[in-house]
Amino acid sequence: MDISFKFDPEVHIGANTLSMAGTIAARHGSRIMVAADDELDANPGRNPGNSQTVNRLKEILEDSGLEAIIFDGIDKNSSVETAENIVELARAAHCDAIIGIGGHKAQVYARMAALMAPMRITAFELFDGRVFQNKFLPFISIPAKGTSVFSFTEYFLAADPRNRMLKSIPSPGNLYSAVIIDCNLFNFAAPSALVLEGLFTTVEAYCSARANFFSDSLLERALTLFVKLLKNSANPQTGFAETFAQASFLASFGCSLSSPGIGAALSAAIAARTQVAVSLCSAALFPIIAQRLISARPEKMARLASLLGAPKAATVADTAKSAADVIRRNMETLNVPSALKEYNISLDRITAAAETARNLDFIANSPWPVSEEDVFNILKELIL
Repeated sequence: MDISFKFDPEVHIGANTLSMAGTIAARHGSRIMVAADDELDANPGRNPGNSQTVNRLKEILEDSGLEAIIFDGIDKNSSVETAENIVELARAAHCDAIIGIGGHKAQVYARMAALMAPMRITAFELFDGRVFQNKFLPFISIPAKGTSVFSFTEYFLAADPRNRMLKSIPSPGNLYSAVIIDCNLFNFAAPSALVLEGLFTTVEAYCSARANFFSDSLLERALTLFVKLLKNSANPQTGFAETFAQASFLASFGCSLSSPGIGAALSAAIAARTQVAVSLCSAALFPIIAQRLISARPEKMARLASLLGAPKAATVADTAKSAADVIRRNMETLNVPSALKEYNISLDRITAAAETARNLDFIANSPWPVSEEDVFNILKELIL
């Protein structure tokens, strides 16, 4: 069942919702910049097995009378210079809006480009805080792996190339024109890790000190859906992508009303320094952070433990205590590593990056005071 949310931005969730891209983009002008993952490459010589999604999007835009300017060179090794390349192309073509289609990097770099283009600023200036809230290109997001924890927040994270440390970049609330979540575009190369990442970020927002009745309503539904997906992630069935699309949206929207947690920050920081996928970092951090959330939010962690199949104990506190163990058992069943030892990550290499992540503004919403010592102990549990 397709779902459309009529708020700012408008959100369309369902199969083949990509077809709406032309109608939505046409509201902003006639020339549209498309920043795409190379996994969705329009060049069959470079990626002969791809789904030709970029060509399809180009045709959809052209059928609406628009000119599509394509940048399809975003890959796992791309740096923020990619955002500057997108800006240069968008400015040369006098584009009226930017579409970001693909995974996490495509979304981040397209979002940066939408902020940078009208002001003619560099990525370094953006990292250094030069953001003008009233000048940007309208941004249409088409995620290929579901929405992220920062999709609807009024900031997002990117790694400063000068030191590979995370920076929080303010994002105007009206930057997004629309979000098109077409579940037919999803690539589930490692579905279990992606589901665990979604479940983890949902739990952190659910337990945040900033959580409220509205965010809890959305996040509890997301938890239920992610747990359902987790039980089927080893062998995804029909409807898996649709359910994942709905769960990730509810989690992202709920998180914007609550707050991301230290786990989301550390995952992004470690991935930026080591190139280990964010989903694997998040999965490995899940039981470690869960152990700390048990004492901070026992009722909510008891709810999670019950959803994951832990037997009900005599008290809520006793049920909550089983949360970390039941998470580890699920990870073991799904063959998802609960630590990053196999990557031989140096503690020296990530300690400063992790401390920078701890100092991000939203960490103040943690349900427990996150100290330097606490972060260091988390890292040791994660990699040693």
